[in-house]
Amino acid sequence: MTNSAHAHERKHSLPSLAVAGIGVVFGDIGTSPLYSLKEAFSPTHGIVLSEQSILGVISLLFWAIVMVVAVKYVLFVMRADNNGEGGVFAMMTLALRSVGNDGKLSGVLMMLGIFGACMFYGDAVITPAMSVISAVEGLELAASTLTPYVIPITIVILILLFYIQRHGTAVVGKLFGPIMLIWFLTLAVLGAYHIVIAPGVLVALNPYYVISFMADHVLQAYIVLGSVVLVLTGAEALYADMGHFGAKPIRCGWYGLVMPSLLLNYFGQGALLMHSPKAIESPFFLLAPDWALLPLVILSTIATVIASQAVISGAYSLTSQAIQLGYVPRMKILHTSELAIGQIYIPLVNWILLFIILCIVIGFKSSENLAAAYGLAVTATMLVTTILVSVVMVNLWGWNRWLVGGMITVFLLIDIGFFGASLLKIEQGGWLPLCIGGALFFLLMTWYKGRMIVKERTAADGIPLMPFLQGLLAHPPHRVSGTAIYLTGSDSLVPVSLLHNLKHNKVLHERTIFMNFQTRDIPYVDDAHRMEIKDIDGGLFLVKAAYGFNETPDVKAVLEQITRTHAMTFELMETSFFMARETVVPTELPGMSVWRERVFAWMHQNAAKPTDFFSIPANRVVELGMKIEI
Repeated sequence: MTNSAHAHERKHSLPSLAVAGIGVVFGDIGTSPLYSLKEAFSPTHGIVLSEQSILGVISLLFWAIVMVVAVKYVLFVMRADNNGEGGVFAMMTLALRSVGNDGKLSGVLMMLGIFGACMFYGDAVITPAMSVISAVEGLELAASTLTPYVIPITIVILILLFYIQRHGTAVVGKLFGPIMLIWFLTLAVLGAYHIVIAPGVLVALNPYYVISFMADHVLQAYIVLGSVVLVLTGAEALYADMGHFGAKPIRCGWYGLVMPSLLLNYFGQGALLMHSPKAIESPFFLLAPDWALLPLVILSTIATVIASQAVISGAYSLTSQAIQLGYVPRMKILHTSELAIGQIYIPLVNWILLFIILCIVIGFKSSENLAAAYGLAVTATMLVTTILVSVVMVNLWGWNRWLVGGMITVFLLIDIGFFGASLLKIEQGGWLPLCIGGALFFLLMTWYKGRMIVKERTAADGIPLMPFLQGLLAHPPHRVSGTAIYLTGSDSLVPVSLLHNLKHNKVLHERTIFMNFQTRDIPYVDDAHRMEIKDIDGGLFLVKAAYGFNETPDVKAVLEQITRTHAMTFELMETSFFMARETVVPTELPGMSVWRERVFAWMHQNAAKPTDFFSIPANRVVELGMKIEI
């Protein structure tokens, strides 16, 4: 294809990609107008509703969106792509790659990345609860008699949303873009109408009003920052979903539609409050005339479901990446689309999320109560992203240290300000994401450390593969027909399952393959570079299959590729898969404390079976047990 043809293709696809991106990427940040301004003027903050305070808060919202989303994320953070992929793990792998063999710094960066990912899960359980409740609460304005039904309706919507996950979202996903397009246009129209009525609100574009507001209400203004951060929820999704749509469509969607629509709506809500202060009970829904209230509630509910879907899909993707990178035990992963590799469903994650979200909805009962819990998860992840991107800018891109230092200082001051303000709300609900994130961080670090200890113990007791096979071929045991595939975690050590098979059965298959899966620090590996096959001799082969952290290993796919590239044929009914069934035994040996080793052993015992994770026919597997003391 010629360069001009490529250019035509990009021009043709950019609008469609931008619309699709609007449906997935911007759902979370796009539903923030439902509750953000209302929470900023919460009675607990002690801010008197006056023209000056309204202008100050609106100006604060405006500059927060400009500096954090439009400048930090869209202009700078989105440059840090790992082969086109974004997200906290992609950023972490870039940062780790940039520091090389610096062990201490690598350890700190890895823990920062894991902590940021854990806080994302805190966001993933609060976003659906917060968004759907805030939309359904609009029914209270339509008829106060509907108030008792807000929580039951919210619960029904959430259960249906999680139930359909196992069917995949490809069909529903096609509707997301057009619906969210209507949503953002609605935001813009409602906001613009009220700006025309009270155009004086536009003076809030002047940063003077931020400074004046902060100076006049020092303590209260700092507390208000904890609510202002709600306008930034979903900013991380712009970066995390970059791999699905590309940076350019996301930037076009943000600058061309989403950002103008959001700002028009926030300024419109400010204008409404200036000429009707009583509207503070629900400034978003009161933007609409009475006849449009019910349609707006319905549209808002649909928009919040879409926003929730984006976060749920993100939780699946993040979990899959964590499994591949070795931070989470294996789980059963189902691919819901034959065309889109990124569309996956993880049953365990799905039902745990639903359970926690329903507990949150029942426990907190309103969006106002949930607002305090929401900001902390968002600001913690933003803070981690800023630190990691600064490492990438200096070490990987080679940018001037002084330039990076000045720029990152500005971003850090903003992030720390928001994070600190969110910490003030720990008692009101901020404890929730901290507890969720902290518990997950402990489990992930325990799993990672435990795996490292198991590898050390296995390597210490292991037998080098090549010398062993040379001796085996020199004095071969009885050879039997068929193919044996030994799944091994190391390409240099003899699989324990082979030792057990030789010890107990005293046979070697006429074709024996040692298969090793390796995860690289890139999201995807091309098929052309995936396989490395070594013919050891005597019908013995070493197969190394490389996968990216966004991919799921698949034994059947590997065998099919070997058939295509090396003219080997495999009859599954004549192929046996051998693997070791490890049992971890906690001991007083150096490593972790015994109670943490017990937690690791429990996680190890409950991890998904290799047959499920690697897509191996269960009736062709031979498992041989082994104990590992840690």
